Amino acid sequence: MRITTIVKLTAVALGFTATVAGAGCATAQPGPAAVKPTIVLVHGAFAESSSWNGVIGKLDQQGLTSIAVGNPLRSVAGDADAVRSVVASIDGPVVLVGHSYGGQVISQVHDPKVKGLVYVAAFAPEEGETIGELSGKFPGSTLGDTLDKLALPDGSTDLYIQPAKFHQQFAADVPASEATLAAITQRPLNDRALNGKSGAPNWKTVPSWFVFPDTDYNIPVAAHRFMAERAGSRATVEIKGASHALTVSQPDAVAKVIVEAALAVG
Repeated sequence: MRITTIVKLTAVALGFTATVAGAGCATAQPGPAAVKPTIVLVHGAFAESSSWNGVIGKLDQQGLTSIAVGNPLRSVAGDADAVRSVVASIDGPVVLVGHSYGGQVISQVHDPKVKGLVYVAAFAPEEGETIGELSGKFPGSTLGDTLDKLALPDGSTDLYIQPAKFHQQFAADVPASEATLAAITQRPLNDRALNGKSGAPNWKTVPSWFVFPDTDYNIPVAAHRFMAERAGSRATVEIKGASHALTVSQPDAVAKVIVEAALAVG
């Protein structure tokens, strides 16, 4: 694991207060405990909410509450509205976490309760960009050659990864039995989402953290590095030999970055 930027955590960020005692001095009373943010997890294309299971377990051990949103994968604006509705229902601060296309979705959620953004092998587009454009900006993606298409009655097209190619393309470091199950339960990405242009991104004003693999066949690693630098990432963690299915194969590393973000903004 390579950490290019380190988040510095202070005692205040950890929710501690100092107690001062001395002759003639009153003992300081502890201040109110910091409110821990709720972690809202947004899956991407060809995945579903259970892909966060391992990460959720690690966050629970740290006393953090998580909500895994069922991302519709239909359109950028509609998917962002679905996540925005969940955020609106939460009392207190929120850290949004997106995987893959879920990164584009969380980038469109403008709400003052959103205090941090974590991109997990995820897209972080600029205004006017599509994920297809970003993925093709750098060499290395082999996703296009693995896709099957299904025409829908509304004139749009759903995209799936061919099951026989799913393991190598999406989850090469996941056991074959798990990858087979993930291939069967994958949720398709609609072409309207694939080609949807981003609006003004919230990462320009909300602090962000990035964690991604150096062996990603969906999003080139050069694209990950480019997006993290452009967004001014507080911490960038690159995991050697990992696949695009980072939430499944590397839950400890992913959870660690989310916890750092939660501590920094909580």
